[in-house]
Amino acid sequence: MLLTLWWLGSADVAHAQVLRRPVPDKLVVLTFDDAAVSHATYVAPLLKKYGFGGTFFVCEFREPPFADKTKYMTWAQIQGLHQQGFEVASHTLTHQHVNKMSRAQLGAELDSIEARCRAWRIPRPTTFAYPGYDTAPPATALLPERGYVFARAGGGRAYAPAQDHPMLLPSFSISGPDTAKVFNAIRQARDGRIVILTVHGVPDVAHDWVTTPPALFEQYLRYLHDHQYKVIALRDLARYVNVPEALRTLRPRYENLK
Repeated sequence: MLLTLWWLGSADVAHAQVLRRPVPDKLVVLTFDDAAVSHATYVAPLLKKYGFGGTFFVCEFREPPFADKTKYMTWAQIQGLHQQGFEVASHTLTHQHVNKMSRAQLGAELDSIEARCRAWRIPRPTTFAYPGYDTAPPATALLPERGYVFARAGGGRAYAPAQDHPMLLPSFSISGPDTAKVFNAIRQARDGRIVILTVHGVPDVAHDWVTTPPALFEQYLRYLHDHQYKVIALRDLARYVNVPEALRTLRPRYENLK
């Protein structure tokens, strides 16, 4: 490594060590929050149609209650997502914001989702999404200790693997009718940056303020397909990112993640 990188600056060396391979242009990650029933009934079939990967961050909301299956998936449907090849990941059990919990409380929330996955023969989650996009240093420290490799927040910007800590990945929300905002976000997947999209229900009948209209969602997928974007799950970023090296060398930055 020293012989091949002697001519590079220190920043370039760090960049090369964090990356397992160059990040191609047009790399997009699709993530889905809150276990909305439309993820099973509408989203997953469309992803299969277009040959796309995706990560489903599941939780059991208390309000509206998770027992209302007109709004949320059953665990059998969540298991079905795994069986179709999608990633099932953790959004805490009860959608508790990590900055309002102690380390022990967060650990208990992680335990509960992991136990649900174990009971339904779903692999133990290795990626996490912060409820409400709220982050906190205790969570950033605990998650890798528990074997998590990536954690997604918000922020409305592209992910730069050589700069952004693996426990603090930024993303773009695609909620609402603003198609120009979404297409502008997608086009930022270039020059070593990866675009991570956060989607809630399609539609979201439990939380209508974060809904994505189904017709627009398919329009976005068609655009990604027709313009030859590579669309993956969050866990698949490990093909490109040397997570242990990134955890060791990158400083957590909590700004611009909400």
